[in-house]
Amino acid sequence: MRDSLRALLEQSGHELYEAVDGPSGVERALEVRPDVVLIDLGLPGMDGYAVANSIRSAPGYSAVLVAITGYGQSEYRARATDAGFQAYLLKPVDPAELEKIIAQALSLRKCYESHSVGSS
Repeated sequence: MRDSLRALLEQSGHELYEAVDGPSGVERALEVRPDVVLIDLGLPGMDGYAVANSIRSAPGYSAVLVAITGYGQSEYRARATDAGFQAYLLKPVDPAELEKIIAQALSLRKCYESHSVGSS
């Protein structure tokens, strides 16, 4: 699935950074600070909920966190919301839904940046 998502996002012109487990995912996200972070909930080393909590606790960083999972039950969705995810996508990921989430995140970022520049 990761290979398919990578290909889709690269074809759409997005810049990608990858990690293979939870701890390196947190490290990479805090180092690169992307606008959108796609997180599989079943990561080795640290599950996706813990990854989201770690990213959310970083001062001054507000990425859009997207949970990607095979678990569709309401308790998993609620737990993802509690961990700070703004979107929840089931595998296999619908490419159109993912692109919509990314476009919204980038639009919000541009809006925020234009307001920050104008108010300084």
